[in-house]
Amino acid sequence: MKELKLAAGVELREIKSKPLTEKEVDSLKEKSGTYESIFSKRARKYKELGLNEMNLQEKDYRKYLLTDYTFLKRPVLETADQAVAGNSKKQVEIMKTLT
Repeated sequence: MKELKLAAGVELREIKSKPLTEKEVDSLKEKSGTYESIFSKRARKYKELGLNEMNLQEKDYRKYLLTDYTFLKRPVLETADQAVAGNSKKQVEIMKTLT
């Protein structure tokens, strides 16, 4: 996040106390392409629930994104027409171009 030069008026949101709504999760999916692209496979519960051994479908990713905030890749940068999630070098570079 420190690498990104965020403009004034950008909202930083703490999703633990203010979880995403269905509408927000669906909007992130529309802007990023898939629910899987915003789903964190590094979340502790991913292995605890045995999800790593299942063949998850888009509807499954959506369900888990709505049940626990830890399944959302972070950070997430959302613009009017695009959403990018995660902190990989590639994702951060994309975020830099959007800020």
